[in-house]
Amino acid sequence: MLLVIPYNAASAVEYARRWALGRNPAYYDFEGIGGDCTNFASQCIYAGAGVMNWTPVTGWYYVNSSERTASWTGVEFLYDFLVGNRGPGPWAREVRRGEARPGDIVQLGATDGHFYHSPVIVETSPRILVCAHTLDALDRPLDTYVFARARFLHISGVRKEAQ
Repeated sequence: MLLVIPYNAASAVEYARRWALGRNPAYYDFEGIGGDCTNFASQCIYAGAGVMNWTPVTGWYYVNSSERTASWTGVEFLYDFLVGNRGPGPWAREVRRGEARPGDIVQLGATDGHFYHSPVIVETSPRILVCAHTLDALDRPLDTYVFARARFLHISGVRKEAQ
């Protein structure tokens, strides 16, 4: 049986600000092999969720650089996991810009529909500020990025196994 618990957005934001300009040694830095932005976003989400989904291939977990799911480090895979997750771990829904909250994720994309960056929202008023890896950013205004499309993922909650 799965229990629904709240997502601790404040913990996600605190983690994002702490590690935005550095690297947590508990996680591999993927900067040199495709980018670290979604790895960083997943770390922040995990700081707020505290629950991984250990389903092989389609889940969301990290043990080390070779024992992880694609959703932990891949922009599109993270989106697919969060909006489709019905099992343990966090889940999200795509929302309008004005509905995004600190602790949520914004994914930036091109006109062709390809999304390539996953900053973490840390503030929404008066401007949306984000933290990110791969072009490290701490409290960077979202409107200073160049992008054609953005999708906002509101982390709605977390499911965990009943004990």
